[in-house]
Amino acid sequence: MTLTRDSQKANANAADAETGRHADFRRLGMREGLDGLRDLMDTLLSPEGCPWDREQTLESLRPYLLEETYEVLESMDDAEHHRKELGDLLFQIVFQAALRERAAAFTLDDVIAGIRDKMIRRHPHVFGDGKGQKIDADQVAKNWSRIKAQEKREVDEVDEVDEVDDPLSGVPKSLPALQRAWRIQEKAASVGFDWPDVGGVQAKIDEEWTELREAIQRGARREITEELGDLLFVLVRMGQKLGVEAEDALRYATAKFERRFAQVVGSCREAGEDVRDVGLPTLERYWEDAKRLERGCARPSDNGHGGTDASSRSPTSVTPKTG
Repeated sequence: MTLTRDSQKANANAADAETGRHADFRRLGMREGLDGLRDLMDTLLSPEGCPWDREQTLESLRPYLLEETYEVLESMDDAEHHRKELGDLLFQIVFQAALRERAAAFTLDDVIAGIRDKMIRRHPHVFGDGKGQKIDADQVAKNWSRIKAQEKREVDEVDEVDEVDDPLSGVPKSLPALQRAWRIQEKAASVGFDWPDVGGVQAKIDEEWTELREAIQRGARREITEELGDLLFVLVRMGQKLGVEAEDALRYATAKFERRFAQVVGSCREAGEDVRDVGLPTLERYWEDAKRLERGCARPSDNGHGGTDASSRSPTSVTPKTG
């Protein structure tokens, strides 16, 4: 029988739920804490260990690392779920380090030492000559960028000097677009390239919205794409100014839409209707019902004759004017 990673994970979760306690790891010769996780990994990769784990490579582990990272993000509203998902992500880190150790590249201790030493260097106001110095978060970010650039010069990690002095370097191009826009603008702000307050961002949003509407009126596809991108980019910065991550805000909005649309589909089913055939007016009526139910003030619309105020419109209720 082939044991997949999903089935291994399901079995582990089921065992955890049934016993309600820690496994008897000491009986298996494993130590406490992170050292015990290393012991476990060594056993899995040993000749007497798990054939699935022994077959894995850094390349084959890529999708699992990505999956576990997103599962951590989705779990952060629930402490117990978050704990479990952080464990799964930590296991991926230990797994990759173990493979590197077997290739004589580095060990998990090297990974830990590297991040520890970097954090000490990057926080001179806590651990270095500037200890006790009163600085704000913006100054910390600027110092971070300066120290990072200096480190790159010292170890000659870049091909050209210009790259060292680029405040925007180091942001992975593979990041989701919203997250990359967030990091790029955060780095630009760390050297002072930023609107001084929310009002400046709001004015820019108004400007970009106007330019997008003008592009729509002209029917210029490339301009529409560019202007929509500009608007999204500035909205990300607005979120930063307000202490809201655009990625989180959009994730929340998408989940809310999914919940409400599921209610719409359920309403169609209860009425013996096919969601594909009922038409937009009926879908909007069911959408308003779903919103009222979610807000805890259920008042079904009277066969489509109920009123709708501006604060409870469906996504289709407001159509951009193009002429």
